Amino acid sequence: MDRNLIMAIVLSMGVLLAWDFLILDPQREAQEAARAEQAAQAAEEGGVDPSDALTGALTEATENISIDEALAKSPDRVAIKSGTLEGSINLRGARVDDLKLLQYREEISDESPVIRLLNPAETEHAHYIQQGWAVGNDTGAQAIWAAPAGATLTPATPITLTRTEGDLVFEKTIAVDDKYMFTVTQTVTNNGSGDRLVRAYADVTQRNIPEDFRNFMILHEGPLGVIGTKLYERKYKKLANNKNKAVEAEGVGGWIGITNKNWLAAVIPSQDQEIEAHLTNNSKTSIPVFKSFYVTPAETLAPGQSLTKTSYMFGGPKDVDLLQSYEAMPEDGGLGVYDFDKAVDWGHLFFLTRPIFYTLNFFGDTIGNFGVAILILTLIIKLILFPLANKGYESMSKMKKLQPEIKKLQERYADDKMKMQQEMMALYKKEKMNPMAGCFPILLQMPIFYALYKTLFVTIELRHQPFLYISDLSAPDPTTIFNLFGLLPYDPTSLPFIGVVLGLGVLPILMGIAMWFQFKLNPPPTDPVQAQVFAFMPWVFMFIFAPFAAGLVLYWFWNTFLGIFQQWYIMEKNGVKVDLGDRIKLPWVKKSASGDVK
Repeated sequence: MDRNLIMAIVLSMGVLLAWDFLILDPQREAQEAARAEQAAQAAEEGGVDPSDALTGALTEATENISIDEALAKSPDRVAIKSGTLEGSINLRGARVDDLKLLQYREEISDESPVIRLLNPAETEHAHYIQQGWAVGNDTGAQAIWAAPAGATLTPATPITLTRTEGDLVFEKTIAVDDKYMFTVTQTVTNNGSGDRLVRAYADVTQRNIPEDFRNFMILHEGPLGVIGTKLYERKYKKLANNKNKAVEAEGVGGWIGITNKNWLAAVIPSQDQEIEAHLTNNSKTSIPVFKSFYVTPAETLAPGQSLTKTSYMFGGPKDVDLLQSYEAMPEDGGLGVYDFDKAVDWGHLFFLTRPIFYTLNFFGDTIGNFGVAILILTLIIKLILFPLANKGYESMSKMKKLQPEIKKLQERYADDKMKMQQEMMALYKKEKMNPMAGCFPILLQMPIFYALYKTLFVTIELRHQPFLYISDLSAPDPTTIFNLFGLLPYDPTSLPFIGVVLGLGVLPILMGIAMWFQFKLNPPPTDPVQAQVFAFMPWVFMFIFAPFAAGLVLYWFWNTFLGIFQQWYIMEKNGVKVDLGDRIKLPWVKKSASGDVK
């Protein structure tokens, strides 16, 4: 069976490789040749090659000044003020390069700085959004715009910026809602005597890898977008190490941007607009410059003609309800942005992570406490898996009843391991029992556990949410036994090398105890070595889980706690007496000669 499985895997891999080499490779080469031909034709007609023209000023920037110095260096700005946002628009290039999220702080404390999303171009980790018109190879990235004196962009007061470049007059009206979305209506007018070829573009730039980047395996951070109807993602590290991993795609509508764990900066065309989109590292130096940008097809602007495009910019949290509110159609108060909530990394198990999140979010919003929501979610999962888990527990109970017979076989064939295994398998067959069925409860939990782990990790809803003594369910348990749960005035987790395993708080300890208790209800392995391994597993898991999000540990503890009662009930139902003192080997419990607990 193992040999057949290996052969099947090898054959499957061979088919996939052959398909990639014979079918997909020629298709990719043909697409690349078509793009190159199209770019050359656009250049001959006076068009713009997006890869070159939209590289922008950042690839040439050599300054690494502070944010305050950069803001002081560019005083020509228009302030942005709303209940959720604060910042400014740089009139050089009409860039939104200064944006703070007022409702979110770096730490829980009210004195903690609010989250800064966008930074000026001259800073080490510059991050900004820009939109405009490309005329030939000129994108106007460094052009100076004019604004009304004293203008401030608020939800009630849009602003209009203007500039003139030769015979072309540009006008850009920017509005912001009471959340995190900007609407940009830009017009170009040809006052000259000849035709001009123009393309609208929008660009999100991130210079260097962000300071708080941790390269988590289960989380996407970097350029991404839905181009047409397909999701594309490129991680920072992948693009930094290999520029050939850039994405070039065409589609109608969608959105593109750059995301970090909890935050998103994105540009969004009209959803009926055809675009050519790029996710790339455009750096010409060792410092990466990540860009997500799109351009519209070239259009001819005749003398006296004007052309207007409406598009959008988003800078804010990846709150699922918020993102989905922009997915709603205009008649329902949204913008119709296709799959905007895919900015959240739902992963390949989206069929589990999405329902888990929606359930958790519903109870969290309804009850007002996400810790209680996790307890309810765990109970619901338990109820859904109840029939399957019961079969596993029934198998464990049968195995427990067979322990005396198994022990006799072990003693009888102690010197003949093969014969012992044969006799044990015959016993299992006679009793119609699958010895592996007892693993089902754990195996069933694995994908759900991973999906919950990913959900808690990639969604912002649990960020800074309290429960009992825990101030943030998305962070590890804040207590640790190694400073007597805060009674001693030092933080053992700050110690070098060993600090990572010293954050052993209340929840991980409760989880370890619950796992140990449940293991005691299970039939012991026949192999003494395996028995020793299983005896240590709860305490190993206790240390492994300690650095995980407290919400995840809460789920595992509560799930194990409920499983103990479920397993107890099934064992009693199948005639297996649960004598806890005997199973746990409490020192004060004495046995009679017959083995009964007194």
